[in-house]
Amino acid sequence: MSDKKKINRREFLKRSSRFALGAAALPAIIPSTVLGKDGGVAPSERITIGCIGVGSMGTSNLRSFLANDTAHVLAVCDVDRRHYERAKKLTDEKYGNSDCATYGDYRALLARKDIDAVMIATPDHWHGILATEAARAGKDIYAEKPLAYSIPEGRAICDAVERYGTIWQTGSWQRSQRNFRFAAELVRNGYIGKVHTVRVGLPQGNNIRKLSTELAPVPDGFNYDMWLGPAPWRPYSPGRCHWNFRWISDYSGGQLTDWAGHHVDIANWGMDTETTSPKTIKGQGIFPPAREGIFDTPESYYFECEYDAGFTMIVADSEQQPKGMGAHFQGSEGWVHVQRGGIDAYPKNLLEAKFSPNEIHLYNSNDHVGNFLDCVKSRQETITPARAAHQAIMIGHLGTIAMKLGRKLHWDGNTERFINDPEANRLLSRPMRGPWRISV
Repeated sequence: MSDKKKINRREFLKRSSRFALGAAALPAIIPSTVLGKDGGVAPSERITIGCIGVGSMGTSNLRSFLANDTAHVLAVCDVDRRHYERAKKLTDEKYGNSDCATYGDYRALLARKDIDAVMIATPDHWHGILATEAARAGKDIYAEKPLAYSIPEGRAICDAVERYGTIWQTGSWQRSQRNFRFAAELVRNGYIGKVHTVRVGLPQGNNIRKLSTELAPVPDGFNYDMWLGPAPWRPYSPGRCHWNFRWISDYSGGQLTDWAGHHVDIANWGMDTETTSPKTIKGQGIFPPAREGIFDTPESYYFECEYDAGFTMIVADSEQQPKGMGAHFQGSEGWVHVQRGGIDAYPKNLLEAKFSPNEIHLYNSNDHVGNFLDCVKSRQETITPARAAHQAIMIGHLGTIAMKLGRKLHWDGNTERFINDPEANRLLSRPMRGPWRISV
């Protein structure tokens, strides 16, 4: 919803309250349930939320919104009835009522004028359609990484966010953690000298849950055709959907694209390459033979990206990185390594650094969902906007294409096309299964 619409809606509520006061219609003491938990947030100031995709990650995000008194979840949507019934139960228990609406089709949720923002946590192949339609419907968006299934779909999301004035937060929550911000600030402020190499370690192997991949009837309450959406039609099997979609290239890119939105994003943050791309990409990976099953995303991968700024970014599975998982910045005067387990550096006294007011201080957020809600109100950019998420996952997509072709590729970041390479450009996107299309 546009800023103007939000103001008008809330102004209407305020005027209604003043009228009621004048008519002596309100009690002298207003219950805390009217103002919000502990009397903190009035209903007219809450940001109304609809959640699209409430499986494992979606439920985790839902809990985060339910825990924040600034948000009020009105509706949940999923193609699996078990998911949306569970989400409704959580929501109704939180608010002490049965008001949470449920939908099996996201379009019905987006049509509601009383919803300010949506949370999207679906398989990757749905991100482009859902995000662009939500932006066009006037909703602000909190969406899971990776930004999009392909580079062109990511570009469409960025264009839609800009066109419709959407407040966007990517679920790359590491930016809202002190260690990751501090590591990026050390690099940005030159504490390790000129950086020549950045190593990004991501998980090795596909974390496949052992479910049958044999053809089976579609379970009652699961809209499998809607789950497939723009992806090619394939017969249903229990091992194909939900968690395991990540290891099937029809829907995702494996560990590489699942995690690039985290650690590659931090590498870009430290190197100030949130709006730039590598000029060349080369590498190799191990892809499971298609004849061995439906899982075909790379199990092992290694590729190098060269930048005009004069450094190399090496993205590989953790078994091929000296420091394992995380982002490792190597400079002429030291190094910094940051991961979810903590931060390390050489020399060690870097960890005690205090930045002066004149040095670079990066965007400071300590609550990723809270930052999104604050920005919905202020109309300021979030800590992980769409353009940053686009550049992060772009590197994962470029690396996948380079590994598939087995040769060095040359990339034009302005046109977002490979230079004089029709074969590589054909791998940038695929046709969508009708009737699904992206239209910004």
